[in-house]
Amino acid sequence: MTLFLITFLALYGGMHLYAFFKLRHIFQPQKGLTNLLVFWLFFMTVVPLLVRAAEQSGMEKAAQVIAWPGYLWMGFLFIFTSTLLFGDAVRFTYQFVLRFFPYQLPGFISSQNSCKTILVLAIIASSYAFIEAGHIQSDHVVITSPKLPPSAARVRIVQISDVHIGLLVQEDRLQKIAEKIRAAQPDIIVSTGDLVDGKLNRDDAISDRNPLAIFLASIPAPSGKFAVIGNHEVYAGLPVSLAFTRAAGFTILRNQSISLKCGITISGIDDRAVNIKPHSTQDIEETLLSSLSHDSFQLLLKHRPEIPQKSDGLFDMQLSGHVHGGQIFPFNFLVRLKHPIPCGTTTTRAGSRIHVSRGTGTWGPPMRLFAPPEITIIDIIPQQKTQ
Repeated sequence: MTLFLITFLALYGGMHLYAFFKLRHIFQPQKGLTNLLVFWLFFMTVVPLLVRAAEQSGMEKAAQVIAWPGYLWMGFLFIFTSTLLFGDAVRFTYQFVLRFFPYQLPGFISSQNSCKTILVLAIIASSYAFIEAGHIQSDHVVITSPKLPPSAARVRIVQISDVHIGLLVQEDRLQKIAEKIRAAQPDIIVSTGDLVDGKLNRDDAISDRNPLAIFLASIPAPSGKFAVIGNHEVYAGLPVSLAFTRAAGFTILRNQSISLKCGITISGIDDRAVNIKPHSTQDIEETLLSSLSHDSFQLLLKHRPEIPQKSDGLFDMQLSGHVHGGQIFPFNFLVRLKHPIPCGTTTTRAGSRIHVSRGTGTWGPPMRLFAPPEITIIDIIPQQKTQ
C-alpha cells in the first residue's frame, strides 16, 4: 500500500504539475488566480486519498460529496494531459522536420493555440465520456457445442463484470443493469469479479436488508447465479465482499466447480490478489481444470483475462473482465501492453474461447470514452441444432 500511494502521488501529482504549467502558459493569470489554480490542483491531487479516508471512517456522505467532483476531474485530467502529450509530440516533431524542410504551417500549431484547442476538445470529450458511461450496451455471442445434450436447447448466460458498486455506482446504475439483464431472459447470470468496491467496508453494508443486495437478488436466473472474486473484492475487504455477493443471490465459486443439469460445468478461480504466492493461482487453476470431465461444456469464470499455457485447452470458454476496455481512451493502448487479449471473443491456439468484457460499471471516474459499458449475452447451442 505504501508503494502504491507513492506511485499514485508521483504519477497523478506529475499530471497536475504538467497541467498547471500548460494552463498558466495559456491564460497567464494574475497572482490571485494563479494561487487559486495551485490550490485547486493540489486539492484534486489528494481527493482520492481523502475519499478513501472518509470511507474508512464511515463518513460516506462526505466521501460522496468530494468523490463526484474529484473523480470527474480525474477523468478530465487524464483526457487533457494525454492529449497535451500527443500535441506536444506533434509540435516537437514538426519543429524537428522544419530543420530539413523549412515550410512554415499556419499559427494553429503554436503552443498556445494548440493548448487552447486541446482544452476545448478535452471538455467536450469528458462530457461525452460521462454520457457514454450511462449507456449500457448488450454484446451478443453465439457458440455451438456438441457437449450440450439436445434436450438442453439453448442455454443463455448473461455476464456482468466490474460493476464496482460503491460511492458512485448505486441504485440508478443497478436499475439500468437490471433492465438489460431482465430483457435478455437469461438461464444463468455470472459476475466475473469486482462486483463491489470500497464503500462496502462497513458492517451494515452486508446486512440481508441491504437494498443493493436485494435489488440484485430479485433478478431471476432459473439455473442459478455464480460469481468469482476480483481484486477489488480483496481491496474492499474480502469477508464483507463475500457476504454482500451472497446476499445478492450469487453462489461464489472459489477455486471450485459446479455441474448443472443443462450440461454445463462452471468453474471459478479466485483472483491472484487473494493469493500471496505468485504462482499459486495458476497451479490451482490447472489442478482444478485437469480434474474435470470433458464430456460437459466447461465454462471458466476468472476475473483477469489471462490464460496460463498449461490451462489452455482445458476449458471450452472463459469469461473475464478487469481491463474495462481501457475505460478512457487512449488508456486502452496501455492496457493492451499488460493484457494483450483484446476485449470481445477470441479463440486460443488450443481451441478454447475467451470473452473479455469491457465491464458493466466504472472505476474511479464515472466516465467511459470509446469503451461503453456492457452486459454480455452468451447463447450456447447444441451443435445438432445448427445442422
